[in-house]
Amino acid sequence: MSAQTNHPRWLTASLMVSAMVAVPMVFLIAAMFAPGDSAWKHIQETLLTTYLSNTVLLMLLVALGTMVIGIGTAWLTAATEFPGRKLLSWALILPLAAPAYIVAYVYTDLLDFSGPVQTAIRDLSGLKSGEYYFPQIRSLGGAATVITLVLYPYVYLLVRVAFLQRSATLFDAARTLGASPMQAFWRIALPAARPALVGGTALVMMETLADFGVVDYFAVPTFSTGIFRTWFALGNMAAALKLTAVMFILVITLVALEKLNRRDSGAQSFSRDTEPARLQLSGIKGWLATLVCVLPVLLGAIIPLVILIKLAIATGDPLVGSKFSDFVANSVQVASLATVLAVLVALLLTYAQNIASSRWVDASVQVATLGYALPGAMLAIGLFAPVTQFDRWLVGNLEQTFDWQGGLILSGGIGILVYAYVVRFLTVAYNTTSSGLAQIPAVYGQAARSLGATPGRVIKTIQMPLMLKSIAVAAILVFVDTMRELPATLLLRPFDFETLATRVYRLASDERLAEASTASLIIVLVGLIPVLFLHRFTQQTPK
Repeated sequence: MSAQTNHPRWLTASLMVSAMVAVPMVFLIAAMFAPGDSAWKHIQETLLTTYLSNTVLLMLLVALGTMVIGIGTAWLTAATEFPGRKLLSWALILPLAAPAYIVAYVYTDLLDFSGPVQTAIRDLSGLKSGEYYFPQIRSLGGAATVITLVLYPYVYLLVRVAFLQRSATLFDAARTLGASPMQAFWRIALPAARPALVGGTALVMMETLADFGVVDYFAVPTFSTGIFRTWFALGNMAAALKLTAVMFILVITLVALEKLNRRDSGAQSFSRDTEPARLQLSGIKGWLATLVCVLPVLLGAIIPLVILIKLAIATGDPLVGSKFSDFVANSVQVASLATVLAVLVALLLTYAQNIASSRWVDASVQVATLGYALPGAMLAIGLFAPVTQFDRWLVGNLEQTFDWQGGLILSGGIGILVYAYVVRFLTVAYNTTSSGLAQIPAVYGQAARSLGATPGRVIKTIQMPLMLKSIAVAAILVFVDTMRELPATLLLRPFDFETLATRVYRLASDERLAEASTASLIIVLVGLIPVLFLHRFTQQTPK
């Protein structure tokens, strides 16, 4: 069968996938124009301004913090030589292994009034409560600090690659023309890295907007906490949907910013065959550079990990050895199902765009990969109502036709939860599989086709074996992201269905961090797997 006759099938498949991903977005857009009830009017008059201002301020503070840390550490590791540079150049991505909500729990226990830090201050100084100042960790500033410590690697990774490639070439040229290192950095290197900086910062702001665990634990009213409170405390799904629709506007703005930045970053890049000439930092300057790069790793990864290990050994979850295995099994079950489905759908989209590329296919792929921009809480709200309605219609027909007595199929079990995971993390899988296919020389397939091989046989015998590594990486990334996902799991899980993430949340909400340490530690250790893959990726760039 020729590739041409396969086009309708690939197009139909890609359109079906995009339609499934678009369900929550369509529902949210419709909610924008739906009339509001009295609860929504109350939220508009008393809470909406607070939710909006706190959410925007939190995103701006985190964006500023991640830019300062990301740019500074990226430039030091990419353009200078100092003690420990090689080790720190990859260690700086370690904070990505720990979800922000777990780091928030650790630092609250460490820095709260009854924590070891303030207790030591009072013991050593003799001061009493109210006689000294200590920053309040449970605040908007505290939330911004914790999220910054976890998310700065997004900016660091992208900007460092830009500094090692295009910026390094231009920086060297500016230095040969007599510019000082500082002048060359501000006037040449940093502007050349702007697309990477904007892209990384936009991603950070999307993740900040999606955060629920940190802001909920720190009692910071944002859109995420407002959605939970409206749905669960008030029991008003319609008002929660309206609030989510307003939040959707922020998501659209961030996505548009990222798309615009990607379009404007199409300037010619400069690759290097040799490593850049690094500025040698010796003496106190070198050790200061080491300290600057050590602090983010220490605060964002090492301290939380050490405390979790200590708590897990000293106390740990009392259910270890009995019901705790159910939490692990539940997490692995939903993560495995979501991973298999997400990778299969990602491969479908990858080959649809490769074999049957057209305006419609490209558009459907773009829609299908928008899910990652949707926060978990927003995705849960956008999916719950339409999936529940469809589920009731489906079960009603099954009862009439086949005398079905099994209850709701999708919304009554883990089906809707897996659906949400696939929508949310399909982008991660697709970006990995499409990159893997792009690295296979096109001449391989052309040669096989010239010898009479069908597109299906080219995929099976040539491309798929060469893509196994990319498929494995995609599966690992989706699996780990699913294991860590909190808001969507909290909202969509079946009754009495506990995962490691929800176990951590429930125990930490009851101020039982020592007991939550076991599940937290497992999540962090699992999160180290993709970090190691990122390390291998960064090793492919000049060191």
